[in-house]
Amino acid sequence: MKHNFGAGPCILPKEVFQEASEAVIDFNNTGLSILEISHRSKEFEQVVVEAEALVRELLDVPADYSVLFLQGGASQQFAMVPMNILPEGGKAAYLDTGVWATKAAKEASKLGHVEIVASSSDKNYTYIPKDFAVPADASYFHYTSNNTIYGTEIFDKPKVSVPTVVDMSSDILSRVINVADFDLIYAGAQKNMGPAGVTLVIVKNDLFGKSGRIVPSIFDYQQHAKAGSMYNTPPVYSIYVSLLNLRWLKAKGGVSVIEQENIIKARTLYEEIERNPFFKGTASEEDRSRMNVTFVMDTEEQEAAFLALAKERGLIGLKGHRSVGGFRASIYNALTISSVNALVDAMKEFEEKQKS
Repeated sequence: MKHNFGAGPCILPKEVFQEASEAVIDFNNTGLSILEISHRSKEFEQVVVEAEALVRELLDVPADYSVLFLQGGASQQFAMVPMNILPEGGKAAYLDTGVWATKAAKEASKLGHVEIVASSSDKNYTYIPKDFAVPADASYFHYTSNNTIYGTEIFDKPKVSVPTVVDMSSDILSRVINVADFDLIYAGAQKNMGPAGVTLVIVKNDLFGKSGRIVPSIFDYQQHAKAGSMYNTPPVYSIYVSLLNLRWLKAKGGVSVIEQENIIKARTLYEEIERNPFFKGTASEEDRSRMNVTFVMDTEEQEAAFLALAKERGLIGLKGHRSVGGFRASIYNALTISSVNALVDAMKEFEEKQKS
């Protein structure tokens, strides 16, 4: 058995894989594959409608927000956000908590002035900056809620007086949030919502046209909202698999239920890291992510030996990002507690072998 701790594209529920694979052959008894049906067909329009309805239900999205299924990943959103809501000559505030936050700020700086209100780069992004001020004249404040590379997460939205934009690519649908606290949320699907290829955007309608710029239609949120996420040919299969995953999450009891499971999984792994003398967490304890657990060992030799043991035990995707080294266990929604326990057992086994 394989236990997939990959950071993304990541694990999805077996039930979703099964139903998605069947649809590749015959989608909803149409005699056609989901890969070949028209995106303008009634059958696929129903997929988009249901997927949007489930996002609204699971996250309790207010009526004055649009739910969009776009392409280009979070990287495209780094540009679309300022295109749509940063006026010419305007200023945007960004919190720098890692690689993706840095890239988002860099893209925005091509369209206006960006002020980095705080950064944790001084300690290789092992903590979340606190007590920073956001300029009142900023058009918006942007932050990344979960930092996959460094294993940190922001659970409480910073209190600011300007519109707030958040990149939730790696923790969307993993915990309860109040969508009304944000003006724009975006997330690549390939962590908790579905496969790579589709990007979820939840945007308050009063942001439409906010920048006053002439925005190419393909990058204009309002155009996508008017077209019901079908301004151009959408990523049909990615949206469909996301729909299946959203159904799975609803059947489990919704976001509040999965959040409790995620808390247990993270606590189980962090407790072993703290207990086991051969492992050490890299992120500040108060800012530790529930989605991406980063940890190291004292020597490269030990890390190589544990990685080999993990491979023998079917534990894959554990190698840490080169910026941090060591290990990264991504424990997204679909990863079960049994997989976490398998990792903990391997860590204990390594400890016993070293002591014998």
